[in-house]
Amino acid sequence: QWRLLLLGAIAVAVYPLAFYGSMRLAGVTIGTVVSIGTAPVLSAIIEIIMDGARMTLRWLSGAVLGLTGIALLSLSGGTEQIAAADTSATLTGIILGLLAAFTYALYSWAARRLMQRNIPSRAAMGGIFGIGGLLLMPVLALYGAPFLDSWQNAAVGIYMACVPMFLGYVCFGYALARIPASTATTITLLEPVVAAALAAVIVGEQLTAAGWAGVALIFICLVCITLPSRRKAQAVNVAIVKPNQC
Repeated sequence: QWRLLLLGAIAVAVYPLAFYGSMRLAGVTIGTVVSIGTAPVLSAIIEIIMDGARMTLRWLSGAVLGLTGIALLSLSGGTEQIAAADTSATLTGIILGLLAAFTYALYSWAARRLMQRNIPSRAAMGGIFGIGGLLLMPVLALYGAPFLDSWQNAAVGIYMACVPMFLGYVCFGYALARIPASTATTITLLEPVVAAALAAVIVGEQLTAAGWAGVALIFICLVCITLPSRRKAQAVNVAIVKPNQC
């Protein structure tokens, strides 16, 4: 269990450094597509190698639709940024994006395995993120001065830690205790959709036709991976009918 805990904590510490490094070097569009879009695929690969899991054709189809939707949603507002990007910086950003996706998938898998060993979800997520946060303290000491420049910056930092991070990962841990990590990471493809909706409502940005197509594909992806298969539905029906027959 300590190995899983440490593995997840290291992945948590590496993830934000790789994710935001990818955004900085490759741009928000490419960074989002690579970091968020490929995470479900890498999560599935980890489950296949480590757990012997088998991915259904419907799940693979849903993952492809989700990745395509992420690409369309991101590209809808970032074509100029891609055209102006430096090739070497973009390549480095893509590599960092893949590292971010892998570490995201890795700590999700590690947390799921801990929960399967009867560790409560809050304890598993708290341990992984607590140790991961300690590993990031040197980074805060070296580069965290802007957070302390003003009360406004500090308030934003506290809000980010308490609301999106804390509450978000409490919910994510609750999901990991009940569904496979590959499914949970695929559902989080909704993140760019929510971001686009907030940008439209708060900032006044408008989605292009490609962006709306991307949103539609992401929702189709979620339907593909969350609806139970016929075999599972039949198994549930049998389980319900048998007690009544007795």
